[in-house]
Amino acid sequence: MSSRKIALVTGASKGIGAAIALTLARDGFDIWLNYRSDHAAAAEVARGIEAAGASCRLLCCDVADPAAVKETLGPLLENESPEVLVNNAGHTKDTLMVWMAEDEWKDVLSVHLDGFFLVTKLVLVGMLKRRSGRVINIASTSGQSGVAGQVNYSAAKAGLIGATKALALETAKRKVLVNAVAPGFIETDMVAGLPKEKIVPMIPLGRMGTPEEVAEVVSFLASDKASYITGQVISVNGGIYL
Repeated sequence: MSSRKIALVTGASKGIGAAIALTLARDGFDIWLNYRSDHAAAAEVARGIEAAGASCRLLCCDVADPAAVKETLGPLLENESPEVLVNNAGHTKDTLMVWMAEDEWKDVLSVHLDGFFLVTKLVLVGMLKRRSGRVINIASTSGQSGVAGQVNYSAAKAGLIGATKALALETAKRKVLVNAVAPGFIETDMVAGLPKEKIVPMIPLGRMGTPEEVAEVVSFLASDKASYITGQVISVNGGIYL
């Protein structure tokens, strides 16, 4: 069995998740890379992870599906336990609430909140037994200040922030640290259709962020440098918050 530590990153086939997986591989972690459906993109990230000298285990499942999560993670967790869990899986279904369908509400909450619950509950057992671990939840500025057209997404990310703070209190005595990172507008597929000419002037730093800039904050929280930080939300947003 490898003596290297393991980091499990959900929703890691592209965007911020992929950048986090690659950065943690650079930092010396072997990666369990979860994704839902894009096999080609996940394989490409895996090649980058292996090029960095780390191993990569691809875990294809929908984190909002209880049976799939248990079937995928259960057997692995009998023998190994990630030192770091990054709950990054998520998606948007943006529309004004007056036009929002019930499934657009439930689907967004499910992938963020059910996904967090199902994966974290399983992985947490090994961390608590070992008396060490890091849970890092990828939230959003949307969950801090709210964004019009994203009532579902804002609710999900605000819920994730509340869960982060509560879980940090539950696990602190066992030296399991729980924090959140809240990105603002980051150059990913998720913002591809947004009017950048309107958004960028609103950002004090005058540009969108990169996935790598978010990943470096996750890298810090996963490191020994962050050994006295828990229950916190670190914003990576160019100053746009509120």
